[in-house]
Amino acid sequence: MPKDPATRKVPRGARRRKQLIDVAEQMLLERGFPDTTMQMIAEAAGASKETLYRHFESKELLFAEIISRKAQQISGPDTPMARGGSPETVLTELGVNLLRTIVTGEGSFLFRTVVAEAARTPELGDLFYQRGPGLTVERLTQYLAEASARGELHCDDPTLAARLYLGAVVSQFHLRRLFQSTWKSPTEKEIGRHVKAAVSMFLAQFGPR
Repeated sequence: MPKDPATRKVPRGARRRKQLIDVAEQMLLERGFPDTTMQMIAEAAGASKETLYRHFESKELLFAEIISRKAQQISGPDTPMARGGSPETVLTELGVNLLRTIVTGEGSFLFRTVVAEAARTPELGDLFYQRGPGLTVERLTQYLAEASARGELHCDDPTLAARLYLGAVVSQFHLRRLFQSTWKSPTEKEIGRHVKAAVSMFLAQFGPR
């Protein structure tokens, strides 16, 4: 009798890969990108350097995997967007997840790290955008196009609409988090209020006609 998918074990290689990413993320948060080496990550994970390089060809690609995980939390397969939820539900959850990531915890630190390192390591900035913000724009663009085809929205240019919505959500928050170390992050209530206003503004412009 086949096992329930929920009870199947994660393959050993996938588990090890996740462990390496977990350790790398923690070390990058503690030490920063320039001062964290692949050798340090391998030792902290109890792995050989060869094993680490077998999973990730460079520190930049390892960092990109960390960003990919953040993007999964914002707009991945377990979100209403991927399941084709209603526009209000999709936009609200996307906005809240995005804003939480930008203004709190590891997400804001990773954003600062990329900004600080992009001039010295341009490929890091490219990877960050492709695996993070760029991927979210692509996923939202696809959703808006499909919702428009169903008559739930009216977006003649889904890419433009996606960028406008994400810009409205991010607003000045990412700049304040980036530049003001003493800035107090918004509360959950404040995040919810801001996202609700952004959704209302978006639907007023791009709602069904």
